[in-house]
Amino acid sequence: MTIRVLPSNLVDQIAAGEVIERPASVVKELLENALDAGAGRIEVDIEGGGLQLIRVRDDGCGIPASELALAVQRHATSKIATLDDLAAIETLGFRGEALPSIGSVAKLRIASHALGAEQAAELRVEGGELIGPRPAAHPQGTTIEVRDLFFNVPARRKFMRAEATEFGHIQRCVEQLALAVPGVGLRLRRGERVVLDLPAADSDAARQARISKIVGAEFLEQALPVQSDGMLQLTGWIGLPTAARTHTDLQYWFVNGRAVRDRLLGSAVRVAYRDVLYGGRHPAYILDLRIDPRLVDVNAHPQKWELRFRDSRAVHEYVMRAVERTLAATMPVAGGQGAVSAAGLVPQSPRMGQLPFTSTHHSFHFGPAQAVPAADAMQALRALWTVSEPTNEPTQSLPSGVIMDAGARPLGQAIAQLHGLYILAQDANGLIIVDMHAAHERVLYEQLKQQRGVGALPSQQLLTPLSVELAEHEVDSLLAQRDRLAELGFEIGQLAPTQVTVRAVPVLLARSDVAEALRTVVRDLAAEQGAHHLEGAVDQVLGTIACRSAIHAGRRLTLPEMDALLRQMEHTERASQCNHGRPTWTRITLAELDSLFLRGR
Repeated sequence: MTIRVLPSNLVDQIAAGEVIERPASVVKELLENALDAGAGRIEVDIEGGGLQLIRVRDDGCGIPASELALAVQRHATSKIATLDDLAAIETLGFRGEALPSIGSVAKLRIASHALGAEQAAELRVEGGELIGPRPAAHPQGTTIEVRDLFFNVPARRKFMRAEATEFGHIQRCVEQLALAVPGVGLRLRRGERVVLDLPAADSDAARQARISKIVGAEFLEQALPVQSDGMLQLTGWIGLPTAARTHTDLQYWFVNGRAVRDRLLGSAVRVAYRDVLYGGRHPAYILDLRIDPRLVDVNAHPQKWELRFRDSRAVHEYVMRAVERTLAATMPVAGGQGAVSAAGLVPQSPRMGQLPFTSTHHSFHFGPAQAVPAADAMQALRALWTVSEPTNEPTQSLPSGVIMDAGARPLGQAIAQLHGLYILAQDANGLIIVDMHAAHERVLYEQLKQQRGVGALPSQQLLTPLSVELAEHEVDSLLAQRDRLAELGFEIGQLAPTQVTVRAVPVLLARSDVAEALRTVVRDLAAEQGAHHLEGAVDQVLGTIACRSAIHAGRRLTLPEMDALLRQMEHTERASQCNHGRPTWTRITLAELDSLFLRGR
């Protein structure tokens, strides 16, 4: 087989296959060029799903007539000149591949009026052949028309989807850019119909209006603002855990204004949500990370969707902690609408170690800088929230005329227990319903995490060591984490390749089915893999301890005990969701109750 040099037009078409995947790829490249040119408004016209026509018009600085022919040559760019420039890219485009790639697989027309030029000029490219440049009539800025995309690459054209599908990809691309650069006006037309018309957003209210128009007003109604400054800056919105979705269709990441689909950043958000997200659900978010361009490599993907960070671990940690801190504020607050609305959340919460935890019979706290004696810690954990024996006494209602301080008691005052499952409380705004097991589980879990930060959890020796049969790989997994498990109160040894012995367990599990609890721990360890898997595995174990130790259905509580749980919830981070992501409380307003009974009509 003879080695030969390929014709230049074939080389261009092969290279175009990496950059131009579908019509949406063309739109993305042209929009990025318009933004790099300083455009304040961009108009996009689409026909035939982008295969017949893509027209992008902007009011940027334009291209001088003398540089039009150079603009469609491969690796010709105004964005970089040296290797140092490549290491600190601040523009969206930089390779000089977009226009040559488009021109090799479509009929391309560029008309531009450069800033300060006397007149405009236009250039045409058809299958790699240049026509022009020649004078033209055009206002300041640039118009690029792409017709008959893939007309000379039939193999690629036949793989295109239906017109509606291709336009859907284009619309999502335009929406992503609209979210990334709110200060730029954008209009998208499909034929004669205007699909999007977004004026430039120069205020917070206008930016929120743009977000609502693109992703729906429901997102902002059930989202928390993120603002984290430092060497890096993270801003945007994250959805409440209860507003999680079955798909990842509402996840937008921007880095220095560039839309990306980076796995590292996605992983950081998933880790931050792991304590509050229901199984199989995905968080919704719009996040923008600002970072020194020298610390990120955008030249890692042909279409620039993925990035490489110089210190990926630090970036992962920063994003994860910033989102985690925001989610920690999902605590009950007076006047809120329960776990289903951001109106019921406080923007910041005090540190758990600075809050006294009280119960009917005990009062104790774990200070942030002071270790707790083992004996006191054991007693505290046993009575983390003391529940009295079941009582046959009728539940009493609140005395008439009681006035509650809504600010001090966002979850109101307990008035009854329903079916041994729910706590009913009232406040000035209506009725509050609390899932007592889910709420107690969250309180226990956060307290256990805090105690683990102070030192090892107190354990209780078993009178007779317990033998547990496991699979060989499960035994290996347990033994590999023996030190971590010791910090949680487990003392584990090996009897045989498929058998372990348990000599001590955490205090809260002393009365549980230890064998089943240990099998659950094994599953928790296996479930946590990848970044932060050790920390995640430990938290999973703590979650298991909290779940098994929390109050279960059917347990009768006294009113003081119910109130104690409500007060603890009000001072517990992430108290609006249990460890598995289920809501812990909700509110029915007086207006909603009145409507049920037709009052006021």
